[in-house]
Amino acid sequence: MKTTTRKSSITRIRSERLPRGVSSAEWAARCELAAAFRLAASLGWSDFLGTHFSLRVPGHGDQFLINPYGQLFEEITASSLIKVNTAGDKLSQSPYEVNRAGFVIHSAVHAGAKDAHCVMHCHTTAGVGVAAQKQGLLPVTQMALTVWGEVRYHDYEGVADNEDERSRIVEDLGDGTMMILRNHGTLTVGATVGEAFARMNRIERACRFQLAALTGGAEPNPIPREIVDYTAQQGREINDAGRAAGGKLLWAALVRKLDREDPGYRC
Repeated sequence: MKTTTRKSSITRIRSERLPRGVSSAEWAARCELAAAFRLAASLGWSDFLGTHFSLRVPGHGDQFLINPYGQLFEEITASSLIKVNTAGDKLSQSPYEVNRAGFVIHSAVHAGAKDAHCVMHCHTTAGVGVAAQKQGLLPVTQMALTVWGEVRYHDYEGVADNEDERSRIVEDLGDGTMMILRNHGTLTVGATVGEAFARMNRIERACRFQLAALTGGAEPNPIPREIVDYTAQQGREINDAGRAAGGKLLWAALVRKLDREDPGYRC
């Protein structure tokens, strides 16, 4: 009961005293994205200052929120997120700037993929490990097979500070919802924060399971091609339902956990 009271109090205060120029819809979006950073930190997905999550500002297709370059995931709050447009203009006051590589990657996807309202990019040990393997994600676990039809690849071009790379990122993502940036990391998109987060969780787990399966040079148990194709189709059906139910259920559960343990992200 105390946790519920504290949460409603924080929400009420912020709704009455929204920062200047921030609508209630934008504030709700800020809280959702800040929650994703805190949860990602608790799962070990951060790379100190090196990776980014972003979310389109409701009602503004050319504007998005992104983490300030200088704050750890665990420090980020709704009010500390920076608002920028796809041209690179900073639209909110902050003592921090936006990391150049983060802007290039996230602005590319937001500008080029209309359904990519949320974009998440990670450098986890497992994700980078698989991204550095020539064959990429292998069809050796159920977790890999259930994302098989959604994963795309983008070749490494160096640190992503060249705006010319943006068109190639979008082209390589195509109709996918997850991408392995070769020798670099992973990326997911979603219509909501919860959807992108659930996808990042799935591909992260698939990468971890693959590395575990190949430990010590072990030969993975082969899965017949027809079973690979069948399970991939099952994954598409499961994940389509997930956009309406599974992703929402997982995200709601995670936010409840965060509100019990770390509600300061709403400030």
